[in-house]
Amino acid sequence: MATFLYRLGRTSYRRRGIVALTWLVLFVLAGVGASTLSGDTNDSFEIPGTESQEAFDLLEERFPEMPDSDNTAARVVFAAPEGETLTDPENQAVVDDVVAALSQAPQVAAVADPFEAGTVAEGNDIAYADVDYGVEWGDLSEESKEALKDIAQDGRDAGLTVELSGEAVEEWEAESMSSELIGIAVAAVVLVITFGSLTAAGLPLLNAIIGVGIAISAITAATGFIDMGADTSILATMLGLAVAIDYALFIVSRYRHELAMGREGSEAAGRALGTAGSAVVFAGLTVMIALSGLFVVGIPMLTEMGLAAAFAVGIAVLIALSLLPAMLGFAKHRVLGGRIPGLRARDPESDDTGGKPSAGRRWATFVTRRPKAVAAVAVVAMIGIAAPVMDMRLGLPGEESMSEDTTQRQAYDLVSEGFGEGYNAQLTAIVDASGSDNPQGAFDQAVESLSGLGNVVAVSEPFPNEAGDTAILSIIPENGPSSAETEDLVSDARDLSDQLASDTGATLSVTGNTAVVIDFNQKIADAMAPYLAIVVGLSFILLMLVFRSILVPLKAGLGFLVTMGATFGLLVAVFQWGWFGIAENTGPIISMLPIFLIGVVFGLAMDYEVFLVTRMREEYVHGAAPTQSVVTGFQHGSRVVTAAAIIMMSVFGAFMLGGEDFIMQVGMALAAAVAFDAFVVRMTIVPAILTLLGRRAWWLPRWLDRLLPNVDVEGEKLAKYLNEDGRKDREPAAVGS
Repeated sequence: MATFLYRLGRTSYRRRGIVALTWLVLFVLAGVGASTLSGDTNDSFEIPGTESQEAFDLLEERFPEMPDSDNTAARVVFAAPEGETLTDPENQAVVDDVVAALSQAPQVAAVADPFEAGTVAEGNDIAYADVDYGVEWGDLSEESKEALKDIAQDGRDAGLTVELSGEAVEEWEAESMSSELIGIAVAAVVLVITFGSLTAAGLPLLNAIIGVGIAISAITAATGFIDMGADTSILATMLGLAVAIDYALFIVSRYRHELAMGREGSEAAGRALGTAGSAVVFAGLTVMIALSGLFVVGIPMLTEMGLAAAFAVGIAVLIALSLLPAMLGFAKHRVLGGRIPGLRARDPESDDTGGKPSAGRRWATFVTRRPKAVAAVAVVAMIGIAAPVMDMRLGLPGEESMSEDTTQRQAYDLVSEGFGEGYNAQLTAIVDASGSDNPQGAFDQAVESLSGLGNVVAVSEPFPNEAGDTAILSIIPENGPSSAETEDLVSDARDLSDQLASDTGATLSVTGNTAVVIDFNQKIADAMAPYLAIVVGLSFILLMLVFRSILVPLKAGLGFLVTMGATFGLLVAVFQWGWFGIAENTGPIISMLPIFLIGVVFGLAMDYEVFLVTRMREEYVHGAAPTQSVVTGFQHGSRVVTAAAIIMMSVFGAFMLGGEDFIMQVGMALAAAVAFDAFVVRMTIVPAILTLLGRRAWWLPRWLDRLLPNVDVEGEKLAKYLNEDGRKDREPAAVGS
C-alpha cells in the first residue's frame, strides 16, 4: 500500500498537468450532467414493513377517491377576539372568505370548511380548516406557499387570529448554506493558523470544494435515473466538505514536513502519500463502511443519505490521493511561503517552537508519565457526563417543540386550547372487513372496542368505502403526539386486531402521522444492534489490518462507546432536562439521531484513531521504544488532528445557529461528539492506554498475522524500498506495477 501510494504521489506530482486536467474535465462533466440529466426528486416518506405504512397502502387501494397520503397538507387555525365567537356573523364571514380564498389558491385540491366539517371548538371561539394540496412537498411551488401566507394575513387584517401549521408551512431557510459558509470560514482561519501560509491553507479548501462539487453534481445527475429525496445530498455535502479538508490537511502537513527535511518536491509528495496517504485510505474506508451500513435500518431515506455521503467521502479520498499531489506540484515550495503577517510558517509535524518542546510533546509526556491517573480521571469524567443517558427518551420533535413565536407552535397551542392536545395527535384506524360475513358488525365492534380503551377522547363513526368492505375510523387521544400515553394507545389499539379477527373475520390497523412517528422510532431502535454489529465488526477487521493488533482496534471501539455515552448524556441534560438554558423547549431526543451519530461519528473517530496511532506504530516499527513511540507519534500527529477536530466542530457547530431545537440537537451532538472523541478519547485516553499496554498493544497471534494481508500502512516496505539512507538513484516502477 505505502509503496504504491508513494509511486502514485510522485507520478501525480510530475504529471500534474494531465492529472489536474482530468479532474477538471470530471468536474465539468459532473456539472453538465447535473444540469441536463437530473430528474424530479421523490419526497415520499416510506417505512417499509411497518403497520402504519401497510395501512397507508391499504387506504390508497380501498379509497382511491381520497387524497394521496403523500400529498402536502396544511392546517389553518382561527381564533376569535376575546369576548367574541367565530359564529358571530362578522367573524364567520371572515372565516368563509378565508376558506373560499384557500379553495382557489394554487395547487389546493380540497379545503374542509370548519363549520361543515365540525371542527369548531365547543366554545365557538377556535376552529380549524384542513387544506389538502394535490402535490408532494418537494413539488409545492413558492407561489402556493406565499398564497397561503397572504390569505392567512388577510384573515388577521380582518380581525381574527389566524395561524398555520403542517408541511406546507415548512421552509428550508438559507440557514443551512450560511452555516456551511461559517464552517468554511472558520476552517480557513484554522488552516491559516496551523500552517502560517495562505498557499498551504488554500490547498485543502480548494481540494474540498472540487471534491464536493463533483460528488453533489453526480448525485444530482443520478436523480434522472434513480428515485431520490430532495434532502439526500445534505449529509453528503456536510461530510464531504469536512473529510476532504481533513484528508488534505494531513497530506499537506506531511508534505511540508518532508520539504522541511530537505526532500525535493516529487520525493516529498511521494513520501507524504506513502505515509499520511495510507492513513487517509483506511480512514476513508472506515467512514464509508459506517455510512453504507445505514441500509440495515431499512428506511429508504436513510439508506439514500448514507450511500450518497459514502460516495462523497470516496471522492474526497480519490482527490486527496491524486489531485492534491498534482496541486502540490503546481505550488512547489510555495506551500512554505506566502506567509501571513504576524504568523510564521511552521511545520505542523515538527517540534520546532523556538527551542521549547511543542504543546503536543509536553501533553504526551505528561500523559505517559502518569497513564493510570490520566486514564482514570478522563474515564470517570466521561462516565459522569454520560450519566443522564439513562433517562433518554427518543421521539421526533414536532410543532409542539418549535419556538413559541412561530406560527406552527401558536397553531398547535390554539388547537390544544380549544379541542384538547389529542386533536394534534389524531390516529386513523382502518378496518379491513373484506374477509368478514358481516362488515357493518365488524365496524361497530371496532368502534366499541376502541372507545373502551384508556386515553381515548372520541372515536368517529365508521366511514366505509364504496365496496363497503373497508372503513376508516378517527381516534382522538387524550394526550399529545409525543407523549408516552399516546404511544401506549397505539399499541393497545393494534392489540385489538386479533380479537376482532377472531370475532368477525376483520382486521384492524392503525396509522396517521403520530403512528408513523412511533413506527419510525421503533424501526430505528430495532436496527441499532445489527447496525452496530456490522459497522463495528467490519471496522474492527479493517483496523486489525491497519495496526496488526487486536487490542488497538478493541480499544478504539470501546473509546467510541465512551464518546457516544458522553454525547447523549450531554444532549439529555441540555434538551430534555433544560440545563444551561440553551433549549427553549425541552422534549425527546430526535429518534434518528443515535443511529445517524453512530454512522457519522464512528467514521470520524476512526479517522483520528488512524491518523494518530499509525504515526505511533510507524515510530514503533522503525525501532522506537513503546512509550517513546507514543510520545513521538503524538507529537507528529497532534497538531494536525487538533486542527482537523476544530474544523469539524466549526462545520457542525455552525448548525446550532439554525434556531430550532431539533437543528440545534444535530449541531450540538456532532460538535460535542468530535470534541469528546478527539480531545478526551483519542488524545488523552488512547496514549495513556497504549503506554500501559506497552509492547502488548501491538501483539497479534502468529496464525492471524500470517492470515491477514500486510497492507504496510506504517511504510516499513517503503522504508526498505528507499533504503532509509536516501532514495535509490533510479526511477520507481510504473504506478500499479
